[in-house]
Amino acid sequence: MDMNPAERSFAWITLSALAAIALVAAVSRPALAAEPSNASGSTVSKAAVPSNPAFDNRLREFLQKRFLLPDPKDVQLGPVTRTTMPGVFERQITLSNDRGQSAKAQVFSDAAGKQVIVGTLFDLTKDPWQHVDLGRIHLADRPVMGSPNAPVTIVEFADFECPYCAHAFSVLETMVHTTYKGKIRVLFKNFPLNSHPWAVRAALAADCARLQNPKDFWSFAREFYTNQGFITPQNLDSRVDQTAKRLGLDTGLLNACMNNRASLERVVQDQTDGRALGVTSTPTFFINGVKVVGLPDEKAFNFVVKSQVEEATKSARK
Repeated sequence: MDMNPAERSFAWITLSALAAIALVAAVSRPALAAEPSNASGSTVSKAAVPSNPAFDNRLREFLQKRFLLPDPKDVQLGPVTRTTMPGVFERQITLSNDRGQSAKAQVFSDAAGKQVIVGTLFDLTKDPWQHVDLGRIHLADRPVMGSPNAPVTIVEFADFECPYCAHAFSVLETMVHTTYKGKIRVLFKNFPLNSHPWAVRAALAADCARLQNPKDFWSFAREFYTNQGFITPQNLDSRVDQTAKRLGLDTGLLNACMNNRASLERVVQDQTDGRALGVTSTPTFFINGVKVVGLPDEKAFNFVVKSQVEEATKSARK
């Protein structure tokens, strides 16, 4: 997946954190206070626990060494709270370094303070897909590939200069036109990254082509993704003109549209919508509201799509 420069720079620390999601043992301190209970005998969740400076220092030192951080101040410890699981306590940590890079993680400890887990506590009563409400973003008047009556909609935030988006494009075309024909549709949202010099201009060209002929948006997308390695900020406009002429579009009208403020505002609106949903890299997909970042593995991506198609089919039968 394509990332902003700042994200790319601290990717190493994030990967280190993921590698350490296994048990981090032998961090000891005096036992925490016993779990309180209410009149019914059930535990009280998310109650704050008084700070224990001795334990905090040992935990900070352990994490500093475990993640190879040069300064104890690079490990920030959040307040300790009780979780809904008896005897398990939770806090957030922030790991940083002298280059301004940082990553956050949750830490869980037992009541005795002898073991710590770095990772995520999952509530099995919640929605495992974590469906996102897409009703708050702009979906009308955007490029669509596939049947308008398809039960599953994939909203994609992409950048025409992103190589991972180029790979995803071919995967999506196959899914829409072959594998899940009639069952899924793709709705495209522009999310050009600041690090890509011709991505915004390409987004404008494809969107303006769509206004003349909706199908030609996808022709422009294919052109950009296929020829990424040969396109530069200097030759983009001439390539756009060549593609427009080949498709039989009005080049004068296309160029006027690309320089129109309203066209740029549509691209900016897509970016704003993406940020509202937590999009920071491309491609990012919302498959009937299920967020998938990048195309990590086609089998995994296909699993989500297939599952959403099956769920939508079952719901339609009820």
